[in-house]
Amino acid sequence: MHKGYLRVTAFLGALSVTLGAFAAHYLRSILTDKDIMVFETGVRYQLYHSLALGLVAVLYKEFPNKFMQWAGILFIAGIVLFSGSLYLLTYKNANALQGWQWVGPVTPLGGVLFIAGWLYLALGIKNKYEK
Repeated sequence: MHKGYLRVTAFLGALSVTLGAFAAHYLRSILTDKDIMVFETGVRYQLYHSLALGLVAVLYKEFPNKFMQWAGILFIAGIVLFSGSLYLLTYKNANALQGWQWVGPVTPLGGVLFIAGWLYLALGIKNKYEK
């Protein structure tokens, strides 16, 4: 389990840096400051929770339980929903697309998954061997 999370951590971390560079060097020339802030929030939270996933991967060896497994799943799902929805919102605004009202409400769901991931991480450390 922990090796898989480490691979995903490495991929998501590299993607965070790539997207951050893309925003800094290309998107700044075509987006409003507000849209750049939205995009960068997605990148920042993706990087933070990629590192959190790496922490889960490392701690899983010492605390191998279902809470740790779920913490990793919740962090990944949170990145997809939270950061992914912010990237989609930026794309929507940059292209003046209509009919994407569903994207905005997805962001808080991703935030809830991040919070749940942190809580499961805490439970995983507390309940060392509970399967």
